[in-house]
Amino acid sequence: MKELKLMKGNEALAEAAIRAGCDAYFGYPITPQSEVLEYLSREANSRTGMTVLQAESEIASINMVYGAAGTGKRVMTSSSSPGMSLMQEGISYIACAELPCLLVNVNRGGPGLGTIQPGQSDYFQSVKGGGHGDYKLIVLAPSTVQEMSDFVGLSFDLAFKYRNPVLILTDGALGQMMEKVELQPQKTRHFEDLGWTTTGRKNGNGRVITSLHLKADEMEILNNHLQAKYREIEKNEIRFEATDCDDADYIITAFGLVARICQKAAEMARAKGIKVGVFRPISLFPFPYAQLKEYAGKVKGILDVEMNAGQMVEDVRLSVEGAVPVYFHGRMGGVVPSPEEVLEKLEEKFAGGVK
Repeated sequence: MKELKLMKGNEALAEAAIRAGCDAYFGYPITPQSEVLEYLSREANSRTGMTVLQAESEIASINMVYGAAGTGKRVMTSSSSPGMSLMQEGISYIACAELPCLLVNVNRGGPGLGTIQPGQSDYFQSVKGGGHGDYKLIVLAPSTVQEMSDFVGLSFDLAFKYRNPVLILTDGALGQMMEKVELQPQKTRHFEDLGWTTTGRKNGNGRVITSLHLKADEMEILNNHLQAKYREIEKNEIRFEATDCDDADYIITAFGLVARICQKAAEMARAKGIKVGVFRPISLFPFPYAQLKEYAGKVKGILDVEMNAGQMVEDVRLSVEGAVPVYFHGRMGGVVPSPEEVLEKLEEKFAGGVK
């Protein structure tokens, strides 16, 4: 049976991992995501036998994920911005080796060590491939504690469907806030030989998982295979939410926590007689280019709002292809925009046209 609880975002995500039948977690504490490791250390092993290990560093933890993922187990790690930067080499290896796993980034303000306050400045790192080489992660951006929970099971399903790492990109505010969450029933941990796993076979042909291919033609074949897989993901796994966009004169684009703030701003705008809708990409890769382009053809302009200096706005502009003006409003360093300032910026950017 499903269960209703009041939970902090990080703990709801950790509980969802247990209930999704996760086999192992390897991670290192860093604010504002440390509760994930703390919760799993307290709850997981005694309930399901799940392995939970605090590694000596983020570099160690991602390489432990690499090894465990090669056995076909459901494995994950979580960190926050500087910690994710340290993992990029290992993530590139995992993507090249086509191994399923779950990564969680509870984004904090940066650059550098930055602040423990929330940010969205890791969009480029997450969506464009933060490490070396031509690879992609499937990236999901929750906007509620409920989605923090729901996206865990979805992420494991997508990871194994496409043999690709999946990243949940959230932020420090969502990780720390408490909301009502409906938890899924407990799944049984199980193992099956998927045909590619390193199972310690003693007879027959051995299985080798690697990201090293010294012959250029072989490396190109693998790259073409990966790119074909990413196109398949783009075709099948686009997720977005469009609120009041069908009759809108203006659209606000935003992801994650900021989309909730923008929905309030849109409600305030409509109370003033300004028809505003909110378009929220849920999958940041694959990005809903075609869906946003369709809405853009019906409106006078778009305001993109993010907690960074302007990152997703590049994908918004690519979607629109110059059909309507796209303006940007961003806050940085852990500052969260208010609905009032979003509405003010909308009226300012489209001065003369907003009625």
